[in-house]
Amino acid sequence: MLGEYLIVGRRASEIAASVESGVGSGALEPGQVLPPIRELAERLGVNPNTVSAAYRILRERGVIETAGRRGSRVRPRPASTARGSLRVDAPEGVRDLGAGNPDPALLPALGEVFAAVAAEYDREPGMYGQPPVDPEFAALARAALDADGVAPGAVVAASGSLDAIERVLAAHLRPGDAVAVEDPGWGSMLDLVPALGLRPVPVAVDDEGPVPDAVERALRAGARALVVTDRAQNPTGAAIGAGRAVELRAVFAGHRGVLLIEDDHGHGIVDLPLHPLAGATDRWAFVRSVAKAYGPDLRVALLTGDPVTLDRVAGRHRLGPGWVSRLLQRTVVHLWRAGAVDPVEVARAYAMRRDGLVRALAERGVAAHGRSGMNVWVPVTDETGAVARLMHSGWAVAPGARFRMAAPQGVRLTVSSLTEADIGPLADAVAAAVGPVRPLSYG
Repeated sequence: MLGEYLIVGRRASEIAASVESGVGSGALEPGQVLPPIRELAERLGVNPNTVSAAYRILRERGVIETAGRRGSRVRPRPASTARGSLRVDAPEGVRDLGAGNPDPALLPALGEVFAAVAAEYDREPGMYGQPPVDPEFAALARAALDADGVAPGAVVAASGSLDAIERVLAAHLRPGDAVAVEDPGWGSMLDLVPALGLRPVPVAVDDEGPVPDAVERALRAGARALVVTDRAQNPTGAAIGAGRAVELRAVFAGHRGVLLIEDDHGHGIVDLPLHPLAGATDRWAFVRSVAKAYGPDLRVALLTGDPVTLDRVAGRHRLGPGWVSRLLQRTVVHLWRAGAVDPVEVARAYAMRRDGLVRALAERGVAAHGRSGMNVWVPVTDETGAVARLMHSGWAVAPGARFRMAAPQGVRLTVSSLTEADIGPLADAVAAAVGPVRPLSYG
């Protein structure tokens, strides 16, 4: 069962440490079955309750998982090599459509803003004991949420949307709990869930977002949380419409206890209206990052939610980093006040490239998805071959393996750097690389 590795210890903490040591050294590999509680207790000469406590510690730390009569086994290791490493680096002379970055030309200039914020800081430096959330940041954020119909709730600042989502999941779930995630979906999210010791459950996505029947199946199967992207879903560009929001709310009506997390990924870069789901369950959180519209290095996101969720997240945050830099919060405030980003113009720029590419591909017999945002998802039958052939044609794209679990194969193309003149040649290259394929089925 364990080969030559011997678990040692007399106390629960010592036994747990022995197993963790074996996992860390590689002597205990992912999937390896641990001895039954009574068997290990007899071997170590301890009470079975001691071994049971040790296994409980290991489960809570995400080291092992228990599958009923199949016993306890070492969990697959949290991703030390993220899905982002599955990218294809663009060599010299090859256009990079795989990185997923926004168009720098559509981001606001920050020099004058930083200077103004620094001058404010010189007059009134930030100190310990001040509110963790800048009052004006909270007020402006809440006003925008109100305008979009997001349920009432206080505002908390986080260091990006993934940080906010991680904190919400950790506030409510324990290792081993199941989390329903979009498939295809954001690669970082698909990494984060198992890294927290949680179990990802794939939920099919179409152009309108998560498929209601798939959500229902995941929740009936025991998923305790669901993470949903409202607009500009990465990688498919899906956006939840009014009808889909009604359907999803009807599903949640039978699962009020599920933790619902919404990521408004497209805020500031799409012109489609928001149809929020917030408040459809008892525990919920709504996240907005400034990364896509104002720049990825502005690591600021806002989070609202039900009182219990916000209290837990804010309380735990105080015991860690304490607060998100108020200098960054003030920078975002200045950008918001100045109207530094015109969402309509930014959305128009991305839509012209994205819709143009989708149309050009359709004319060549290639189905593609890209309802909103800066990405186009192209279903393929041979992902590796398509990526290689496109590279040979001068285009580096993101392999779909970064974004999917059970979903069919595909490749993601980020349109941010495209010009109108690029669309025809790129569509020709994609058509030659993938050939005509049947439209992707999300049923």
